Amino acid sequence: MRKVWVVGGIAVGLSLSFVALLVVGVYVVAGNLAGGVGGGTVGLSKGSVPAAYHGLVQKWGNLCPAINPALLAAQLYQESGWDPEIVSHADARGIAQFIPSTWAVHGIDGNGDGKRDIWDPNDAIPSAASYDCELAEQIKGVPGDTTDNMLAAYNAGAYRVIKAGGVPAIQETRNYVKNIRVLEKSFAAPVTRVDPSRQAAAAISYAQSKLGTPYLWGGNGTADQGGRFDCSGLTKAAYESVGITLPRVANDQYNAGPHPKRDELLPGDLVFFSDDPTNARAIRHVGIYVGGGYMIDAPRPGAVIRFDPVDTPDYFGATRVTEDGAKALPASV
Repeated sequence: MRKVWVVGGIAVGLSLSFVALLVVGVYVVAGNLAGGVGGGTVGLSKGSVPAAYHGLVQKWGNLCPAINPALLAAQLYQESGWDPEIVSHADARGIAQFIPSTWAVHGIDGNGDGKRDIWDPNDAIPSAASYDCELAEQIKGVPGDTTDNMLAAYNAGAYRVIKAGGVPAIQETRNYVKNIRVLEKSFAAPVTRVDPSRQAAAAISYAQSKLGTPYLWGGNGTADQGGRFDCSGLTKAAYESVGITLPRVANDQYNAGPHPKRDELLPGDLVFFSDDPTNARAIRHVGIYVGGGYMIDAPRPGAVIRFDPVDTPDYFGATRVTEDGAKALPASV
């Protein structure tokens, strides 16, 4: 639920033609923009890593050339969703999801307190980076991309990568490598403008068709709910209408693609709001940007789906949703 804004709104009856022209105009301008993460030192996108771990990830993500802070963040997010107390069905433990036998060999005392604690992120995050770099050294003579091969070794073991001469033909391993490399783009602070989304106009059209619909907490727009939505239910349904499946909760939707700067927003971007500007996990509201400083959102109980301004004190950031980005998100975070 977001705060009530005391602002001058745009009438719900804003015409379809205005938004259509706006989308077309912006895409003409943005058609030749370059996207992706550039070379050199990789920074972390705003708030993508919880503040408690940001310094650790930034520091240890530069331990060797095979990794970078965004890649390390993507691994940790994929493994644990930043939960330092999680235990998997295979007894993998903590924020970096080390199995105790692996930890016994590869865990390091990252904070220099004389202990190697599998549960302590100050040890586990440095250990994850150190283990990545060990694997990269083991497979350095294997043909192909070193980082891809390292990630494959992390998932399937260095022996299989060496034997296969690259990423082995194991579907789980190939998916793991692909997902981490896609998520890496979400955690990296963009150094160039981000490519526009091709599905954005249709997602906006869907959201616009719901203008005036009453808000419902937990609403997914189903018939038994009277076709009503909450904020993330609306954005999920809008992108589902173009074949992209987003997570149900706003803060989980944040990593479904790269993060454009405020002055680079394009129609179709998801825009997020939070009381904590340092932590994407604290996001509590989301809308879909339509241009001109406005979004369509389902703001709060008692209100209807409407146009609202983006530039408020609790604006957190934005995500340019991609199909690969949405698919790369872990099943539970």
